[in-house]
Amino acid sequence: MKRIFVLGVALILLCPSLEAQKRPASARPPATQKTPPAAPKPGPAPSPVTAAPARTERSVPFKAGESLAYDVSWSSFVTAGTATVTVREKKPSYNSLAYYIVAEGRPTPLLSKLYTLYYKADTLLDAYTLLPQRGSIFSQESARQRMKVTVFEQSARKVHYEMRTTSVFKQDIAVPAYTQDALSVIYVLRAIPLKPGASMTIPVSDSGTTYTARINVGQREMVKTGLGELPALRITPVVTDPQGKPIGRALTLWLSDDARRLPLKMAADLAVGSFNLTLREVKGGTVAGR
Repeated sequence: MKRIFVLGVALILLCPSLEAQKRPASARPPATQKTPPAAPKPGPAPSPVTAAPARTERSVPFKAGESLAYDVSWSSFVTAGTATVTVREKKPSYNSLAYYIVAEGRPTPLLSKLYTLYYKADTLLDAYTLLPQRGSIFSQESARQRMKVTVFEQSARKVHYEMRTTSVFKQDIAVPAYTQDALSVIYVLRAIPLKPGASMTIPVSDSGTTYTARINVGQREMVKTGLGELPALRITPVVTDPQGKPIGRALTLWLSDDARRLPLKMAADLAVGSFNLTLREVKGGTVAGR
């Protein structure tokens, strides 16, 4: 049951490909204006100061204040827990601008009496590159607490990973270009135009390991949610470990086929039973087309 809420918080290791996207042009420093040397005759006019090109934020279907609430079901439990994912704010971060996104997962009051569980994941998603700056996952399972922090150094293609329990473990890890974390990928997926038949991959750094996830975009379907029945694209991921071995079982995500690209539903077959996460409520804006 622990893995259920891990998935509920991270909303699944789904990854669109960013390899086809170009890195944003780095801002160039202004050219230095030179003063012509003194001469009896007028020299050429000095070159004007060149202003650094303005950075452009990526167009995204979400904004600060958006909050998505989900019901989590597991096997015979119609509602085993709840999960929320919120874009808390857009703020200056790491010499750039980033969306601060937080996901939380909890069991129902009945199940919490049997076992204490709480999961929180967050990410700082750069507004210009749609690459994560920093991501963390906090878990509390009964009396056990664990904090995992990943700081991304995208230009150097490496991450600084730290896990804190009763001790602290640190590691620097080389990663491929465009590496995401387990929460940022879902928001990047929302921002990329998808069509049935598309197939895409992206590297994901999670808990000190870099995975490769490949997704296949299926046909449009109608999906039942707490908001009613909505059109969606069916997305099926295949996640492999660093040795290329597939991990996990059958996993499917339905993303709304409209301007907001809302994650409507996720279904997974786990060793402990079937798992479903279904969108119940949206705050911070109306559902496109409704």
